[in-house]
Amino acid sequence: MYTTEIKTQDQALCHLFFHCILKDGELADKELDIVADKLVTAGLNKELNFKDEMISYKDYRPTITHEQQYLQFLIEQINPVNELALYSWCAELLLSDNILTSEEELLLKQIGDVLGIDDNEQSVAKKIMIQRKVVETEKIF
Repeated sequence: MYTTEIKTQDQALCHLFFHCILKDGELADKELDIVADKLVTAGLNKELNFKDEMISYKDYRPTITHEQQYLQFLIEQINPVNELALYSWCAELLLSDNILTSEEELLLKQIGDVLGIDDNEQSVAKKIMIQRKVVETEKIF
């Protein structure tokens, strides 16, 4: 179903971000603010109605049976030039609630694999994002 819903690069990026923040099944106001900020920073607010895209995502989400294929589809649509930047934004969204569950960690690994980022680069990027989150929340370097 998602293959008929997502037709543009912007939609794919938006849905990837939604998938990251909703992986744990919860959507806190803070997380919604963070993803909205990312979507605006990426310039998606001019072409997309985020509310409509969220409704679309929530409608087809239960039909995602093969997450790896779903991620492959989204990333092919996005066709990123800066893979590590996209990976780090996904990591930041997954960490937005200050917790990285095992399911979220697996999702981040899958995103990195689909992006062609090797395990070492994924590890370093994830560590940077975790440490940035600690500095942000605990105010210690």
